Amino acid sequence: METGHDEVERPLFEQLGKLGIAVQTHRHPALMTVADSKALRGDLPGLHIKNLFLRDKKRRMWLVTVLEDRQIDLKALRRELGAQGNLSFGSADLLQEVLGVSPGAVTPFSVLHDQDQRVTTVLDRALLAGPVVNAHPLHNRATTAIAPADLLQFMAACGHQPLLMDF
Repeated sequence: METGHDEVERPLFEQLGKLGIAVQTHRHPALMTVADSKALRGDLPGLHIKNLFLRDKKRRMWLVTVLEDRQIDLKALRRELGAQGNLSFGSADLLQEVLGVSPGAVTPFSVLHDQDQRVTTVLDRALLAGPVVNAHPLHNRATTAIAPADLLQFMAACGHQPLLMDF
């Protein structure tokens, strides 16, 4: 396991270690958007993602993780998820409260902080086809590569069995 983790990512790497999951982490300047990621990641292999923290009018919440270039039709997704009213992006305060991350650092790894399973996780089925998925380790100054099966194992260990959807 790597050393010198910043305090934000330490619990994540500890949990991955307990599960026997090997990952590789690459350090870089803070990335806020997919465009930032594309510009700065170089030849980092594997699948790259974007994450949407969504809620409906009943305050139900979803963490949707898809391939970075996917265009998401929120109206169609609302019907697919059975959301009440329109889907909207959760506020920065709600994101911090529920998933323990800030905007720009949303990641499937953040289910580590959702011990009450308040968020339903949704994964793009295409993510399972790649050799590795690249995700932020609870902050946006690094990218961690994980095998798709290991990501599913991690999420399950955190009490989150993601819905797998085709986008």
